[in-house]
Amino acid sequence: KSYLRMSLQASKFYWTVRYFARLPYLYLSSLRKMSNEVDKAQTASAGGDTIFGKIIRKEIPANIVYEDEQALAFADVNPVAPKHFLVIPKKPIPGISSAESSDAGLLGHLMIVAKTVAEQEKLEDGYRVVINNGKDGAQSVYHLHLHVIGGRQMSWPPG
Repeated sequence: KSYLRMSLQASKFYWTVRYFARLPYLYLSSLRKMSNEVDKAQTASAGGDTIFGKIIRKEIPANIVYEDEQALAFADVNPVAPKHFLVIPKKPIPGISSAESSDAGLLGHLMIVAKTVAEQEKLEDGYRVVINNGKDGAQSVYHLHLHVIGGRQMSWPPG
């Protein structure tokens, strides 16, 4: 059964709206605070192993939608749209500001992977590609990653 899931933050609780047979209902899905990527980014730091390194090594599970010798794409565990996946390089680059001129081919390849998976996911009406960089850019995992977000109308300006 397909449904649209939207999350709302009310006070310190995590609420979810689901639509079944076009009828909405609201329910409390958790008593924990909804994770806030901006707050996580304020305390995140570069260096060391990351969750993405563990996904690349298959030490933790992920819904992998694409893989080749240079890159990996997988569904985001906290989607902000009906389609939301991440594209990461297998080479551990902490962020786009840490990329070097010699990484140009890899960076281009990540964009091609994003396009390929977007086509695979049938995002023909459009999608957004986002790279968060640093604390003010709300980067919470210091392994370069592209967010590909689609399946709904995006608003402008972002952020």
